[in-house]
Amino acid sequence: MRIALDAMGGDYAPEAIVKGAVLAAQEIDKSATIVLIGKEDVVNGLLKEYGYTGSNITVVNASQVIEMGEHPTKALTQKPDSSIAVGFSMMKMQKADAFCSAGNTGAMLVGAMFSVKAIEGILRPPIANFVPKLSGGYGIILDVGANADCKPEVLEQFGELGSIYAKYVLDIQNPKVGLMNLGEEEGKGTTVIQATYQRLKANVNINFIGNIEGRDLFNDKADVIVCDGYTGNIILKMAESLYDILHEKGMKDPFFEKFNYEAEGGSPILGVNGNVVIGHGVSSPVAICNMVLQAQKMISSKVWERFKKNYSA
Repeated sequence: MRIALDAMGGDYAPEAIVKGAVLAAQEIDKSATIVLIGKEDVVNGLLKEYGYTGSNITVVNASQVIEMGEHPTKALTQKPDSSIAVGFSMMKMQKADAFCSAGNTGAMLVGAMFSVKAIEGILRPPIANFVPKLSGGYGIILDVGANADCKPEVLEQFGELGSIYAKYVLDIQNPKVGLMNLGEEEGKGTTVIQATYQRLKANVNINFIGNIEGRDLFNDKADVIVCDGYTGNIILKMAESLYDILHEKGMKDPFFEKFNYEAEGGSPILGVNGNVVIGHGVSSPVAICNMVLQAQKMISSKVWERFKKNYSA
């Protein structure tokens, strides 16, 4: 198992990334290797500075860096030796089983779509995120930003992809799928949402329970929450702000601690040929560590192979 990690991506790179890799190296399976991609001399210098003496971190050189504000497509074209381009190249050549980065989100999406590419049959790969549940554990919400506008057939696929992820990565048997709407009744919502409802209702491969509202986000009504990327991103950012507000007011609660972006470390892109996880730009070493552990879980569950099998059948 080889988990590639962009050492140069993120507001606090490369220091926070290398520290996070060192933390993850203590927790991942002994047979797994973390491959740090970045400026070799800088990364090796930091590993030495942080006292790393283990054998499950290796370094692959990448002489260029895609900065946070750069145009994704242009940057990938003009910087073929950037850490993000090298990471996707490793995945394409099957030299890495997963690729994680807290760098330029647009470049990660473009790289995923045009390098490893979408699984045949997948219309629009979504970015997923995790929803803490009051009863414990997590659900999954998708899309949270990759696709602002979605047709009904795309939203239906989100329900299928989310179900597979919830079952095999989150260990939820027969996950309940809910469609985010402005009311529970079948006839509520926009024409797109109404058409999506009918498609999900007729889909025998998922356990569709109907519409859910914003107040159902954290209860057990649905394990998989389906929405377009516009809606999902607003929900995600609002949830993150709740954690920040409570933190500022000095209020601590185990449930709301799960709202901290560090808890899971990153958001997976589902439906591409490989395991890709995008981290928060402000990722700390703890967030990077958890992102690597999430990638390990995705590899172990063979989730992308399950997606592929589902759509090639």
